[in-house]
Amino acid sequence: MAQILVLFYSRHGATRHMAQQIARGVETVNRAEAVLRTVPPVSTTTEAIDPPVPTSGPPYASLDDLEACNGLALGSPTRFGNMAAPLKHFLDGTSGLWLPGALAGKPAAVFTSTGSMHGGQETTLLTMMVPLLHHGMLIMGLPYTQPELNSTRSGGTPYGPSHVAGSDAAAPHSPEEEVLCRALGQRLAATAVALERGRQ
Repeated sequence: MAQILVLFYSRHGATRHMAQQIARGVETVNRAEAVLRTVPPVSTTTEAIDPPVPTSGPPYASLDDLEACNGLALGSPTRFGNMAAPLKHFLDGTSGLWLPGALAGKPAAVFTSTGSMHGGQETTLLTMMVPLLHHGMLIMGLPYTQPELNSTRSGGTPYGPSHVAGSDAAAPHSPEEEVLCRALGQRLAATAVALERGRQ
């Protein structure tokens, strides 16, 4: 089985919902399974320690989860046109995987959620790709053969799925946003399965 790690940070639930839709897309591919993981918030007090297991939702990610995956979907809400600090903090601690090239050659994709239509979706997606490129991962997006990219009036980009959550972070996900999330999960999983077959 090809394991697709869907790794995300979500404060109000919009990015978490996208992660769940991506996982649904992964699960439609034969010989692929989704593994949902999140990261803890970053404390302004360096001595503060979060419990090792969150009170609800998926477990916190470990470097072992990242090393074991055959593909990665990375998601974050936008913070001033960039990924949120908790996800950046986790990625900053992956040099132990970078040195031996543990992620090199694995497919990866990104997704995001913003409060407004022009709140930095594309810059967030592009900057999230940078550390993955340093790891030697194979970056995937969404092709325009996916008709929802042309019909969406909310989120959705060729760089990866996106969602417009609204200023109160409560806007429901549009049908197009959900379809694009599932399409990315399916595309990522199919690629990971094909790559694993090629290595056997």
